[in-house]
Amino acid sequence: MRRITALSVDAFATEYWDRAPLVCRAAQLPARDFDDLLTPEAIDELLSRRGVRTPFLRMTRGGNVLPASRYTRGGGAGAEIADQVADDKVLAEFAAGATFVLQGLHRLWPPIRTFADALAAQLGHPVQVNAYVTPPMSQGFAAHYDVHDVFVLQFLGRKRWRIHEPVWSAPLRSQPWEQRKAEVATRAAEPPLLDTTLERGDALYLPRGYVHAAASLGEISGHLTIGVHPVTRSALVDQVIDELANDPALRASLPAGRDLGDVAALEDEIAATIAAMRAALDRLDPAAIARGIGRHLASATRPAPLGPLAQFAAAEALTPQTAVRLRPGLRVRVRDADGGALLELPDDEQRFEGVDAETLRAATSGETVCAAALPVTDVARATALVARLLRAGIVVPA
Repeated sequence: MRRITALSVDAFATEYWDRAPLVCRAAQLPARDFDDLLTPEAIDELLSRRGVRTPFLRMTRGGNVLPASRYTRGGGAGAEIADQVADDKVLAEFAAGATFVLQGLHRLWPPIRTFADALAAQLGHPVQVNAYVTPPMSQGFAAHYDVHDVFVLQFLGRKRWRIHEPVWSAPLRSQPWEQRKAEVATRAAEPPLLDTTLERGDALYLPRGYVHAAASLGEISGHLTIGVHPVTRSALVDQVIDELANDPALRASLPAGRDLGDVAALEDEIAATIAAMRAALDRLDPAAIARGIGRHLASATRPAPLGPLAQFAAAEALTPQTAVRLRPGLRVRVRDADGGALLELPDDEQRFEGVDAETLRAATSGETVCAAALPVTDVARATALVARLLRAGIVVPA
């Protein structure tokens, strides 16, 4: 957080998060550039040597997204695909004024992945990273707003940003700017809240909903957009609704033989439903809501990468003294089960027969542990447990 805002997490959260834009100049920031994250040379490597495919690249000109066929072709012998990025086609479209967007760099480029994972851990919200590269004196996208917060990191050239107050505050993913094009266009024609030029090493934070447009100046411009997908109170509502569906009174069918579109026919049912909801809300378990949010976060993020061959080798060479730890970024929950313990994973659950929940919690606590130190007298059984966790990618060598 200090790297991109010069603020602590607490100061940023109190003063700016979901509240107001923030511009930070390179001289205010500790690194003064973002070369360790992305450079023009790295972009050329991604476009020409890494076999990138759509949708990891898209191109746009004059506010219109170009068909993928304009900048892709088949992968050649042994690669039976039709949408591999064609570097010469990208060059031609870029020379003609098109902006290109490298999407999902938090999945493609290791330095950005490391940074994005650290930022997501600090903020507590999922993060994605795209790179926008625009030719001189060009604008890739019309004025719009995003449904997620963004940090803009200018790593190349300069870009002018015109920022306006929201037309719809705190929009959800289901409320994109295309639903309010006329309002956005009207707001964009007004005097801006901010009219600023980002130079190399500068950073900008925009809460979701702020209308903005950006244009390059007299040279190639490149910036990283770090999109922070906030977990909202609406997400809490969704989890509450899911829990209410477990209440039999709220699953009851409405009466037959009535016009259910008529207010008078529904008055009693509406009153009864509201009363049942109030009663169910009073019985609601907050821990269940938190577990639902945890599942949501797990589905929106990915744990740290691991090497399948290295993991297999570590399991084969395991000794009772081998140090391991929970795979960074992996969310797990342990609960008791008859005859053993159950480990809940983001997209799976695994049953461990003959293993008590306390032992499994110790093995997956996030602390560095070894089989010999687990709270169980049978070291061979503890070693077998750790080996299984290694083969499943749940723990990694420490």
